[in-house]
Amino acid sequence: MTRPKVVSKEVLFPFILITTLFALWGFANAVTDPMVQAFKKVLELSNSQAAWVQMAFYGGYFCMALPAALFVRKYSYKVGVLIGLALYAAGALLFYPAAITEQFWFFCLGLYILTFGLAFLETTANPYILAMGAKETATQRLNLAQVFNPIGLLLGLLVAQQFVLKKLQSDDITDYFALDMAKKAMIRTSDLMVIRDPYVVLGLVILAVFVLILVNKMPQAKGDGKIPPFGETVKALRQKPKYVFGVVAQIFYVGAQIMCWTYIYQYAEAIDMPSDIAANYQFAAFVLFLAGRAIGTYLLRFIDPGKLLMWFALLAGVCVLGTIFGNGHPGLYSLVGISFFMSLMFPTIYGISLNGLNEDEAKLGAAGLVMAIVGGALMPKLQGMIIDLGGNGVDDVLLVGVPEVNFSFVLPLCCFVYIAWFGFSVFKKFRY
Repeated sequence: MTRPKVVSKEVLFPFILITTLFALWGFANAVTDPMVQAFKKVLELSNSQAAWVQMAFYGGYFCMALPAALFVRKYSYKVGVLIGLALYAAGALLFYPAAITEQFWFFCLGLYILTFGLAFLETTANPYILAMGAKETATQRLNLAQVFNPIGLLLGLLVAQQFVLKKLQSDDITDYFALDMAKKAMIRTSDLMVIRDPYVVLGLVILAVFVLILVNKMPQAKGDGKIPPFGETVKALRQKPKYVFGVVAQIFYVGAQIMCWTYIYQYAEAIDMPSDIAANYQFAAFVLFLAGRAIGTYLLRFIDPGKLLMWFALLAGVCVLGTIFGNGHPGLYSLVGISFFMSLMFPTIYGISLNGLNEDEAKLGAAGLVMAIVGGALMPKLQGMIIDLGGNGVDDVLLVGVPEVNFSFVLPLCCFVYIAWFGFSVFKKFRY
């Protein structure tokens, strides 16, 4: 029997069009990760206080994913995309007044609104890609589309490194905290303008993309206007263990991903590495993430998705152990290596969890999986609290013989253990 094509010629153009959105939210993700360390230094915050950046960023997904899914279900993909882009641009442009006020909460508000837009985009794009062809190739097709995501990540990190981290005056002054108030105020004002600029430019670019989408036709532009009974659909989803376990796996995956990417800067700080140099290691992590996504997509042609997910999670766990117990650069190399094995997880968990659901269940179920991105808000905050156990530094105390920043990676380790179990269960019990 001939295996269906991953992407047929009939849907090639809409597939390419929608996959560009994957790069857009990847860019926002990558630009934001280094801001935790930047705000920590510029505004003199603790690790857990600075983690509010990720709380705002990924909390917006949780709050808007379900409303976005219901809206897109009633109206159209195109309207959903346009609203997503408008909110994305509005949140990015809020960084301009935030820099003027120099209030941390204002920056967090901008990120919160920005991710309202990302929730609309992801809620629209992911199930749309799954529907663009045969069910047998749905997970492989989503993995292929997600290849654009790490491309956006790489571009976003390059912007953060070259136009933010390298220009922060506070990061170049070793005794910044000892400066008098007047000098610190001048540096703070200058550095917040540096942080502001990439987001303002990004907002203008998103507005241009908004106009392009607005004047072009999109297929399946009109839904049937029917919203499935909410309570009945939720009840049906709760009775499907593969979906329920998949949502939990997605929470843990996103949490692990953001912890491993955000705290690479704190891990580097523990070995006296400046942030702009640490960005090179995050760049390497994104390259491995892109390579892993491409290789994983190819392997899915031959290996059951659950089984491949299990092995990638187990190998990610091995890398985490190297991160925890490694000293200096070997531990940092292990932390970078985790990204290769994380690459497959989001789209594979997504595809596995929705497989076998009917149309109404899949549409609401997709919102649940996007809401699971809240793991990226909660777990970095918890990891920041662990790192702060001995003070605002990253290696103030030893826990089980390693600095607290090393020990904090026990959280991603627990996440990967669960994901490995989920992959095993899919392969052995639920089947794909």
